[in-house]
Amino acid sequence: MNRREAIQRAAIIMGGSFLGADSLLANTINWDAMDDAEYSKGIGIFSKAQIKLMNEIADTILPTTSTPGAKAAKVGQFMAVMVSDCYEPADQKMFTDGLAALDLRCKEKFGKTFMRASKSQRHDYLVELDKAQKEDAKTRKNGAPPNFFKQFKDLTLFGYFTSEIGATQALRMVEIPGRYDGCMPYQKGDKAWGGY
Repeated sequence: MNRREAIQRAAIIMGGSFLGADSLLANTINWDAMDDAEYSKGIGIFSKAQIKLMNEIADTILPTTSTPGAKAAKVGQFMAVMVSDCYEPADQKMFTDGLAALDLRCKEKFGKTFMRASKSQRHDYLVELDKAQKEDAKTRKNGAPPNFFKQFKDLTLFGYFTSEIGATQALRMVEIPGRYDGCMPYQKGDKAWGGY
């Protein structure tokens, strides 16, 4: 191989890697710009109705206070992408079955679905589920399938605190940090540090 041929091959490889990176960036989801029209048919394996339900459950876990809640951070859309793209088919089925069971048990308990329940009913119901999953964790054996509500809560927290809203409004953030300080002064009520 001569020098000219080596340069041509290197250019093809470099050009392909740049095109690949651009196409990956083009396919990322702009959560801030996403509105109802963009997921009118759903996302991945989830319907629009399921995504709305996930947003409402997540917003009950992390409601709007002095900072926007989980629904404002589009945590339902985040979960739909995560479960659809990253979970194995069996785990996807467990998640969707868990979501349906949560809604069904709410209807049995209050005579209405989660979407139609009042804020206080939603809160009380999720507190009950949280207590049950904590008790379940004490007796859970290794290799047992995950508890749906624990999994949902973990995804809610992960989605919220890695979103722009969670990282910049619920947490403190410095985009270009200075030196590392392992012992920052903390006063009661200060936000935790975050980044994305």
